[in-house]
Amino acid sequence: MMTKTYAVTGVASGIGAKLAQCLKSAGHTVIGFDLHEARENVDVFIPLDLNDETSISAAARQVPGKLDGLCNNAGLPPRTGLETEILQVNFLGTRALTQAMLPHFNTGASIVNMASRAGHGWSENLDQIKRLGQLTRASQLPQFIATEGIDATRCYNLSKEVMILWTIAEAEAMVKRGFRINSLSPGGIATGILGDFQKAFGARMATNVARAGRPGAPEEIAEIAAFLLSPDSNWIKGADIAIDGGMGAFNQSDAIGLESLRLTGGSNP
Repeated sequence: MMTKTYAVTGVASGIGAKLAQCLKSAGHTVIGFDLHEARENVDVFIPLDLNDETSISAAARQVPGKLDGLCNNAGLPPRTGLETEILQVNFLGTRALTQAMLPHFNTGASIVNMASRAGHGWSENLDQIKRLGQLTRASQLPQFIATEGIDATRCYNLSKEVMILWTIAEAEAMVKRGFRINSLSPGGIATGILGDFQKAFGARMATNVARAGRPGAPEEIAEIAAFLLSPDSNWIKGADIAIDGGMGAFNQSDAIGLESLRLTGGSNP
């Protein structure tokens, strides 16, 4: 196996830490980015604050050599009082970092964007998503939030909706550059910020997790992210992959009434 060099944001905890571990165990070099210093399973650590435009450009300049992939994993949860930061870190800052990292990519490099099951309502919010996509600076966000009248939970959902559509929008351009871009949409993952999601989404999330049987584990997301970064997934381009224990399928089946398609007998409901 040829050793690759991958960059991971949000590498100090949760899915990012597990992804670094997964990549290192496969023999790859890991360049980690985070607000908080991380050394475990990281060959090079670069401080990064996605809420600071200067930090973004400085971090990109510190990347040594060439990269075979970037996982945009860092993000903020739906926490009241962080509305501006959620949109900046989860989307504007992530997009700016990706732009700054392009010169470091080897041909065939893969970009993996960490979206969310919370972003799967994008089709109902296209105009708002496009309005957000037109912004380029953090200073524009307070007015956007006030005009749109959105709270922290909506900011979070919007940030993940736009990540999915940004991935789709970039797919062809990335192919022409010799790169790939995809997104992952986890649902209900047992990390340190699970409580934020339980508070924001309440009974709906509790029901989904109960139907799935348990929350997901961060290593389960990391393993799929590692696959998407690798050349083994080279024909997957512009896709959003849900990793939610079946939550999306359960809800979709309920919504469109698919009972007549189920197998009969046995333990099926």
